Amino acid sequence: MKTLIENFPIQLREAIAIGEKAHLTSTKRKISNVLISGLGGSGIGGTIVSELVALEATVPITVSKGYFIPKFVNENTLVIISSYSGNTEETLNAMNLAFKKKAKVVCITSGGKVAEIARKKKLDLITIPGGNPPRACLGYSFTQLLYILGFNEIISNKFKAQLKSAIELIEAEKQTIISEAKDVTEKLFGKTPMIYATTYFEGVAIRFRQQINENAKMLCGHHVIPEMNHNELVGWASGSERVSVVIFRDKDEFERNNARIEINKQVIRKYTPHITEIWSKGKSQIEKAIYFIHLGDWVSVFLADKRGVDPIEVKVIDMLKGELSKI
Repeated sequence: MKTLIENFPIQLREAIAIGEKAHLTSTKRKISNVLISGLGGSGIGGTIVSELVALEATVPITVSKGYFIPKFVNENTLVIISSYSGNTEETLNAMNLAFKKKAKVVCITSGGKVAEIARKKKLDLITIPGGNPPRACLGYSFTQLLYILGFNEIISNKFKAQLKSAIELIEAEKQTIISEAKDVTEKLFGKTPMIYATTYFEGVAIRFRQQINENAKMLCGHHVIPEMNHNELVGWASGSERVSVVIFRDKDEFERNNARIEINKQVIRKYTPHITEIWSKGKSQIEKAIYFIHLGDWVSVFLADKRGVDPIEVKVIDMLKGELSKI
């Protein structure tokens, strides 16, 4: 897993090359909305991308993480199926429902049934390299989502330059990222992490939580600001020193959110002294997100090391899938 994380910049470059060569087809239909369907490591890219482009996208983008799709899906919907293995049963069910709604379906996968169906139905298909844990291949799916949205003119093509800048950023900051990740690890070890981010970085916080879940085998929570100011902040009345807080901070954040964060810290410090802030680097939202993601991934494997667990192993998920296959 450490090697996969270290090679994240390489993966992003490969993903750009795949996106540039992807054979995508235009539709005569006017796309009125987008649905991204995927789960786990295949689905988190959809959550992150939908937030990063929210202020630019010309149509609504919804992310679905289950067996079903919203009623609004119709022939004017672009449905992006993201399944790393190509065999995710929930995503396959959603894919079949999208066909019934006559939506335009585009697939991102390394193979499996999704690729089979895509070839049979002559759908737009972007094939990414397989053989690794889906959570370690976010760079592939994340990048292809941007290319699909760009091709369909839902976003501009400025993401291409931003992706390249993001790669240069995490390469230049490699040692700083690893050093900060080790510091954050020490502050989280032996505690229950609680992660906070502002609205358009919630997907990044979820990614960090999921990586801690899977790589470090730890329970972890997250919430988003300002929403948590209307509920969870009250829940801190039962907080304790067993909880360690991480706040993703953006140097360009809206001033009212910054004020909220400072007040939140005052409240939280009454219950735990363990508050860590991770500040963004980069100019664009994409650069900042990639920086946060890469640093968080390192934290998750360093936590795995300290806990003496294998970051690759996910036997409980394999067991779940095995039990479901019997039904």
